[in-house]
Amino acid sequence: MRTTLTILAAMLMAGHALGDFAELVRQGDVYDAKFKPDMALQSYLPAEKLNPNDASLLVKIARQYVYRMEDLSSKAEQLKSGRTALDYSERAVKLAPKDSDPHLAVAICLGKLSPLVGNKESIEASHKIKTEAETAAKLNPKDDFAWHLLGRWNQELAQIGGMTRAVAMIVYGSLPSASYDEAVKCFEKAIALNPNRLIHYVELGRTYAVMGRKTEAKQFIEKGLAMPNRDQDDPGTKERGRKTLQSLE
Repeated sequence: MRTTLTILAAMLMAGHALGDFAELVRQGDVYDAKFKPDMALQSYLPAEKLNPNDASLLVKIARQYVYRMEDLSSKAEQLKSGRTALDYSERAVKLAPKDSDPHLAVAICLGKLSPLVGNKESIEASHKIKTEAETAAKLNPKDDFAWHLLGRWNQELAQIGGMTRAVAMIVYGSLPSASYDEAVKCFEKAIALNPNRLIHYVELGRTYAVMGRKTEAKQFIEKGLAMPNRDQDDPGTKERGRKTLQSLE
């Protein structure tokens, strides 16, 4: 009888824990949708303590630490938040290697960290960005942001030069294949999958700009600028688009 009661008590406690976990995640999701990372973490982090091996939650936590980077004033704080995001993303990959979102999260985190680190670390990260984005696209071919990241990878690597190119030669032995044409294909794929994400249009336009195709550049950047902000990065994306338009005048 005592054993039965012990088992029942354990089951009730487990049920309460699962209920608490689901509610904490739900609360975090509300703030995640509003791009309020600190508030979201107040729910997600306690949820992690209840279930530290939930890969989807780890991806959500990583996203908050990426979001926080925009509001941090110092480079050191941004690096710390970005590396924390990367740690959560890599944990998620280990737990769910066949899910696309953890791989995409790793690529996004590395992309956010790259401007904050030295040339060598940035080039080393670029290789993993491509690998993780390709893995995400393979696991979920309909993930528009995976294709977007591959577009950005080609766009950025195709235009590196000087000291960065020299470092890349040391790291790789030879530079990975990257081209503006491939970037265009990836951005077009992203647009086809999700025509409502303005970042795809702006970055496609910016790619055409560096290719010297001003008409297409203006067309796509202006289309992106005319769209409403929906994602956390949209204001910054529009600012990049405006600067590119100014350079074309």
